[in-house]
Amino acid sequence: MKLVRQFSVSLVNRPGVLANICRALSDEKVNIMALTISDSIDLGLLRIVVDKNDVAKKVLSRFDAPVTETDVLAIDLPNRPGAMAVLAEKLSRAHININYAYVTTGVGGGQATAFIKVQYPDKVMKVLNEDARKQERKITIKSGYSKY
Repeated sequence: MKLVRQFSVSLVNRPGVLANICRALSDEKVNIMALTISDSIDLGLLRIVVDKNDVAKKVLSRFDAPVTETDVLAIDLPNRPGAMAVLAEKLSRAHININYAYVTTGVGGGQATAFIKVQYPDKVMKVLNEDARKQERKITIKSGYSKY
């Protein structure tokens, strides 16, 4: 789990706009780690996480579109049914609201990454780290158990 930079770009909703942005990033050797688009009638909102933030910022500034930067949490999950439900339930029990989320996945059975926007990322990290420590203790106790 880590805090990553996300770029949000308001785009005119017409063919070729996304292609131009993706090509410009590619030409500068910027890898797209995650991407989501939501739309309205006239505009689309592109949210994108990349591997080279400084380069991406320069590339995105070339387009006549408003760009904002936001920190989001990138949380590795198992790629299986219910993984996002478990995460959302843990945060719900801690009274943490998820403002928005999107998930990238690899092949079945591999890893997935959830990108979530929350008001207090430090609180999420604390909750999930405490939960991981509890799970580790449970595993240690179970594996250390002896019948003798």
